[in-house]
Amino acid sequence: MRTANPALNSKTFTDLAGPVEMTESMTIQGTVNKTLLMLVLVMLSASYTWKLFFASGNPAAVMPWLMGGTIGGFIVAIATVFKKQWAPITAPLYAVLEGLALGAISSVFEAQFPGIVIQAVALTFGTLLCLLFAYKSGLIKVTENFKLGVVAATGGIVVIYFFSFVLGFFGVNIPYIHESGLIGIGFSLFVVVVAALNLVLDFDFIEEGAARGVPKFMEWYAAFGLMVTLIWLYLEILRLLAKLRSRR
Repeated sequence: MRTANPALNSKTFTDLAGPVEMTESMTIQGTVNKTLLMLVLVMLSASYTWKLFFASGNPAAVMPWLMGGTIGGFIVAIATVFKKQWAPITAPLYAVLEGLALGAISSVFEAQFPGIVIQAVALTFGTLLCLLFAYKSGLIKVTENFKLGVVAATGGIVVIYFFSFVLGFFGVNIPYIHESGLIGIGFSLFVVVVAALNLVLDFDFIEEGAARGVPKFMEWYAAFGLMVTLIWLYLEILRLLAKLRSRR
């Protein structure tokens, strides 16, 4: 199975133990419960940096938490990908660290564009529910061509962001795509669509994992992978809304 999510890729089930007893295997409901728990952890830690920013009114107050959450979350994510068995511990830790970063980022955007965060959150969860309905109802079929298209588009976005990051160290910016012009808005809209379609691949991964009867810890791992996509989708929606607001 192919998926663009770096956590939920085609090799995720490799080297896992064979079918286990039903009481010890991954289930869809178990994955849902753990995803909800991770969402709660994200919101709790995000509320800390959110309140810290608005109490001080200074972005510098949350910058250490932003950097620590981002770097720490990345390290924990890499560890989780390579050591899936650690997911019951690393997945909640990832949620806490990413929450600190998201709270800092969101507060800065909110200060500049009041009301933008609640809009981004609503659109993120609205997109999640709509795509879940489309997937379960069969409106979107996860064919091999569908998977290939989403993976290719995601890979292209990753390459663009990587070069943009590297060039930034030399004071060079890729023109248009990060600006609020029509090209920049069009690019952000494209990225939002691709991020949203990755959710469909994540749903398919979770369903397949439950059907295969993989070990119970994979519920945490699948929840972690879904959170990676949701956080990416939220940030891209936030960027898109900021570009639209800045044009007013």
